[in-house]
Amino acid sequence: MYDELAEVTVPEIWAGMDIGKEHHHCVVINADGERLLSRRVRNDETELLELLGDVLAISDDALWAVDLNHGGAALLIGLLVAHDQPVAYLTGLMVHRASATYRGEGKTDAKDAFVIADQARVRRDLGLLRPGDEIAVDLRTLTTRRLDLVFDRTRQINRLRAQLLEIFPALERCLELTKRGPVTLLTGYQTPAAIRRAGAKRIENWLKNRKVRSAAALAKAAVEAADAQHTALPGEKLAAAMVVRLAKGVMALDEEIAELDALIEARFRAHPHAEVILSLPGMGPRLGAEFIAATGGDLETFGSADRLAGFAGLAPQPRDSGRVSGNLRRPRRYHRGLLRTMYLSAMVSLRTCPASKTYYDRKRREGKGHKQALLALARRRVNVLWAMIRDGQYFHASPPVAAAA
Repeated sequence: MYDELAEVTVPEIWAGMDIGKEHHHCVVINADGERLLSRRVRNDETELLELLGDVLAISDDALWAVDLNHGGAALLIGLLVAHDQPVAYLTGLMVHRASATYRGEGKTDAKDAFVIADQARVRRDLGLLRPGDEIAVDLRTLTTRRLDLVFDRTRQINRLRAQLLEIFPALERCLELTKRGPVTLLTGYQTPAAIRRAGAKRIENWLKNRKVRSAAALAKAAVEAADAQHTALPGEKLAAAMVVRLAKGVMALDEEIAELDALIEARFRAHPHAEVILSLPGMGPRLGAEFIAATGGDLETFGSADRLAGFAGLAPQPRDSGRVSGNLRRPRRYHRGLLRTMYLSAMVSLRTCPASKTYYDRKRREGKGHKQALLALARRRVNVLWAMIRDGQYFHASPPVAAAA
């Protein structure tokens, strides 16, 4: 829900929050690591505001630290941001690893809150959370939901394929179940006998009435598969009913994804940077929406293209040891969604942008593999996109020629 970004300045006190669904635990420490407050609070606006007042009564120069940046932490973070309080985020893995270095083997909310506060005190690699603009928040919600649906669709197709394989392997083998036509076919015909009784012409007409493309070829392939299997396997009737149910589930997911795509595009185009982003080859409405969702919509907070690249995991960091030098690796902490967006847009740009293809080919000639060359291209495109948004300029394949005096 919230992104990490701005650098953390050294405060006077640190307030660690161990986030729970119904209750949080807060521990406040000073620069010497001494506990100044330890309290369990309900995830309720009144109690959280009371806690905020008590912490600020200790010092108005506080840094809040949380181990969750969405879900049950949303109300707390929203209140802190609304009151101009800086909030740092530590991942659950960071807190778990750090807990082993503190005294005591037991695990309590109070101990976890102290670990969070103390880690915020000693670490210098934490970023502050920020909510992003209204459109960016909406796009984050929509794109996250779309990704969930895509995963659900993949699982549903895999279950459909496995069910069909148990009763009709020849048909499973010849159908591309990632496409609408074959899935539509399975809502009406699932067994060899049913397909043979219907025949190619009737199936073709049935598919055409449902606006399936290449209906004739699909009907022919189904009949050929039915002719290859004359044995009815045990449990065929119930399995066929399950195939229908699964196929309809895939189609329902396709409809919901299509509806979300329309919502995402409409909301994205309302963003002031939308047209500039769309002018970059390889950046369509969906990838552009994912870019806005990941960055929060305001690139000025990054400060530079290098910081944006680091946030995307496209700025390698040195990992030298002993006699090994020049060893570069992706940073441990980066936004995987933004990396995916820039990587996919770079891949698309190879087909639509000669400049991108030229740069990619040069990296391949330098000895880089396909993936490494694409990552290098994605890094270069971060610089270009940063400059475009900063200057409010559309993409030009080559610098515009200055007008004659």
